[in-house]
Amino acid sequence: MTSYIEEFNRIEKPKDYYDNLFAQLEKLNEEYHAFNVINNKTNPGFLFSTKANICVKGFETDAGSKMLKGYVPSFNATAVERILSDKKFAFAGVTAMDEFGFGTFGTNTEVCARNAFDREYAAGGSSSGAAVAVALMKYQVSVAESTGGSIATPAALNGVVGFTPTYGAVSRYGLIDYANSLDKIGVMARSSDDARIVFDMMRGRDDYDTTCAVDKITAERRKKIFVINGMLEKADPSIKTAFEKLLNRLGSTYEITHVDSSIMEMAIAPYYIIAMAEASTNLAKYTGYKYGLMSEDFYKQYNEFFTDARENFGIEAKRRILLGTFIRSESVKDKYYTKALVIRGMLIREMDRMLKEGYILSPTLPIKAPRISDVKKLSPVESYSMDLFTIPPNLGGFPHISFPYDYVDGMPLGAQLVTGHGNDHAILDFVKEWEEGFEYKYKQNLGEL
Repeated sequence: MTSYIEEFNRIEKPKDYYDNLFAQLEKLNEEYHAFNVINNKTNPGFLFSTKANICVKGFETDAGSKMLKGYVPSFNATAVERILSDKKFAFAGVTAMDEFGFGTFGTNTEVCARNAFDREYAAGGSSSGAAVAVALMKYQVSVAESTGGSIATPAALNGVVGFTPTYGAVSRYGLIDYANSLDKIGVMARSSDDARIVFDMMRGRDDYDTTCAVDKITAERRKKIFVINGMLEKADPSIKTAFEKLLNRLGSTYEITHVDSSIMEMAIAPYYIIAMAEASTNLAKYTGYKYGLMSEDFYKQYNEFFTDARENFGIEAKRRILLGTFIRSESVKDKYYTKALVIRGMLIREMDRMLKEGYILSPTLPIKAPRISDVKKLSPVESYSMDLFTIPPNLGGFPHISFPYDYVDGMPLGAQLVTGHGNDHAILDFVKEWEEGFEYKYKQNLGEL
């Protein structure tokens, strides 16, 4: 598969190319809701969009929340600044997301993005709009962010490539935090080559982010692929059947090894404990006074003022604030939070041991693409359980990539490949080989804008 960035730079474009492009995009966006803001006044260049929690100077960045409506940054996130420094790229707009990144399916927001294959289906979350934007636009990439699977999940559901780098490879400066020790800025694209180009532009140390400390990125190829038995058994039968076909195809090139890992299977609980604790800390500053949607009701007592302001949070945000605050409380901190940190350390050690020998491969999601109406029937715990495969690499800060490999009932399936810290280029190489050697093609209903 070619690099669409390189292809775009080669083709000759008519004078009215951008006018026609944005006219079509605005019409499509009325149906799919991929973009919160479309920058139809952009300069010529290969287009890139940003998730609504990544700051772009002069454009509303609301993190999908009423609490940040009207917030227009006066600066660019480091990742954005580095892309814009290449004059061959141009900013397309801001994409939709779950509020503050709290969601698996893109439905925890006022207006949710719609799946590029069928608008009745969930687009995935929390970077829902980013994946749909790539699916709708041939010559566009999306800069997104992952905490527990927010890049891989929507990429899988929309049949595009979703790459999440090693934690600390890309600066988080200019990112509206969800959970500081988990958040990673990555990229969605239609090909691994395009994901690599954008990743290499964004990565590197940054004086504004002391956690951005990964200098060396390698491409150490592995010949072994690990499959976690217990996790695969929890997948829908149709997912297991399709995934086993993928393993059979890869078996001629790689050594497929089935293993057990109780630590990886139990990763959901410690992840949500840590994520909610950090989220409640980060959201505490949104009081409606200095941060968050500003109120003019200064005559109110502080508790009343504070309570009224925080009504601007959605249901899922409130749930995570309450649970996170409880988890951090002195009486139960050791019972939950401290124990979760211990399990996280155990998981990192176990995954690191496996990833020194091979890759870890799994379905990206344990289920087929769900209808939006069905997602709304899920309990919070049922929804959280859908992150079964994406949470372990995110909890450990390992680079991973979701790539499309098959269809079930006309909807795309994604597989997730994980490698060791700093070995990001290796999984991009893997997917490039897959793209070149496999007849997977985008379906006609993916856009050609």
